[in-house]
Amino acid sequence: MIIFKKAIYFASNYSLTILTEKKEKILATALQLFAEEGYASTSTSKVAKVAGVSEGLIFRHFTNKEGLLKAIIEEGQQRLKSTFADIVLESDPKKLLLKTIEMPFTIAKEEHTFWKLQFALKWQHPALYQRVSLEAVMMAIANAFKKLKYEQPELEAEVLIITIDGLASALLKGSLADEEAVMKLIKSKYQL
Repeated sequence: MIIFKKAIYFASNYSLTILTEKKEKILATALQLFAEEGYASTSTSKVAKVAGVSEGLIFRHFTNKEGLLKAIIEEGQQRLKSTFADIVLESDPKKLLLKTIEMPFTIAKEEHTFWKLQFALKWQHPALYQRVSLEAVMMAIANAFKKLKYEQPELEAEVLIITIDGLASALLKGSLADEEAVMKLIKSKYQL
């Protein structure tokens, strides 16, 4: 009886592992194809073919193409929340501003495709892309500027967030000529 239970446990864990690997493969393939060919131009049958799975498996995990896109967007939102948490929890105002400024420069090269798609989705599918609330981050940055005695801390926070968004976009497009010089300039503007 114990051997039978162990066999069932092993078989069910093995099945879950395979399903999880296939689900991850589907998401990775969809991410690549959506980024390279565009969401509208990529069919679920193409995702299935490139991922080496059945189209039915995509529908089972994600319901439809929009569900697949939502899963990719949710992953981006979770990554942003994690990054923002590190900033919001920082109590030293100068360190908080440094972390904010350095954030786009810390995007790993192997994650550029993922983030390029996230940026594109903000404009292409605003109804699907429910932006992570920046309220907590904005408050934390504004509080840092208050502690550092800036005259308009809320406005400074907004300008910094807009700057960081633009920097991240330029970095992902590869259009920033001298990353080091830009980061140094921004840090010097805030006396960091």
